[in-house]
Amino acid sequence: MARSGIHHVTAVSGPAPRNVMTTTTELSHLHRFVPVTAAGKPPILLLHGTGGDENDRLPFGHTVAPGAALLSPRGKVLEGGMPRFFRRLTEGVFDEQDVRRRANELADFVQDARVAYGLDAPVAVGFSNGANIAAAVLQLRPEVLAGAVLLRAMVPLKEAPDADLDGKPVLILSGAMDPIVPVENAARLASLLKGAGAAVDHRTLRAGHGLTEADVTITKGWLDQR
Repeated sequence: MARSGIHHVTAVSGPAPRNVMTTTTELSHLHRFVPVTAAGKPPILLLHGTGGDENDRLPFGHTVAPGAALLSPRGKVLEGGMPRFFRRLTEGVFDEQDVRRRANELADFVQDARVAYGLDAPVAVGFSNGANIAAAVLQLRPEVLAGAVLLRAMVPLKEAPDADLDGKPVLILSGAMDPIVPVENAARLASLLKGAGAAVDHRTLRAGHGLTEADVTITKGWLDQR
């Protein structure tokens, strides 16, 4: 069912260079969809950081989950013209009412996309703002995701909702020198998700906020086990 009008979506299939088909759907987010080419792989929900869009995480998705179906929406909030998944008041201070609203909105999009494209519950792979919205979806609508990779995530909600994550696998990769996400904040997120029942693997890398080759290698290895 449409929730926010009709948007364009580009579906991509086949090995690079890919044949690109543009069509329209009644899903709520602008997005890109890449059909599965390797059986047995869970679909991947790619969630960009501030300033990214529906194209931003596709190369990363192809690298860490080759052959998997990729679903990559664009955040619907603009900050200085840059897409995000929810509003923030200042750096590291979130509009938590908007976090809740947008997390539920994204969860509805995922459910509708599953029907439209015939997908199982996806594993979210989010970076920065995308990782934060993925964490919020885990806490607010855990049934929507099969698991998550949270890259440079922080606690999205000060008051953690009661959630039953029931062994859901979650990988959190933090940067020891990240100027945006304090180490203790990432550790608190890991503790919150673990306390809700998730099977959390939290690693702190010798990195800043940007991603490194270690992020790619660890993420791919973790996804290969799903």
